[in-house]
Amino acid sequence: MAIFLRMDKRRPATAERPVSKTKDEIIKEAKRIEESLLVSSKGHFAASHFWGNFHLWIGVPVVLLSAVAGASALSQFDPSHIIAGLISIVVAALSGMMTFLNPNEKASVHLNAGNNYDSLQNKIRIFWSIDCWRDESEQVLTERLKYFSEQKDKLNQSCPQIPRWAYNIARKGIEEGQGDYRVDKK
Repeated sequence: MAIFLRMDKRRPATAERPVSKTKDEIIKEAKRIEESLLVSSKGHFAASHFWGNFHLWIGVPVVLLSAVAGASALSQFDPSHIIAGLISIVVAALSGMMTFLNPNEKASVHLNAGNNYDSLQNKIRIFWSIDCWRDESEQVLTERLKYFSEQKDKLNQSCPQIPRWAYNIARKGIEEGQGDYRVDKK
């Protein structure tokens, strides 16, 4: 049985490579941006989920109450049609809320924003975990980091604001490990 010893001249693994102070700061800043993007994407996904459900919470009662209002208006059981009138008012109010709030559009806008933040987050993670370990100059890495920061700023300007409750849901989920990958836990 032959035993082969590794030579000290072997190429060091990524985790074994020495990191300059500048490269270390580039990686730290990239991780900060990644964390911010994670919270933003999860917050937008939470808002999208809410508005998608809101559409159902209002839309289903509108349909059911409309059917009841129509049936009770035609029935001989309620000659004064008070029930039908009240249900019609509720239907009108709920329909007005649906038109004013437009939950489908809000759900779509937040879902799109969440996907955009998630996409940039993936690019940042690849940048700091792979690209920063290549033999590129610190100046090139700094320029790429600035580009990613500008992309994040553009998303922040063009995407809707995350409601506080959605931010809190996202933050709680992240703290519970919803943003973690199994491969990173090994």
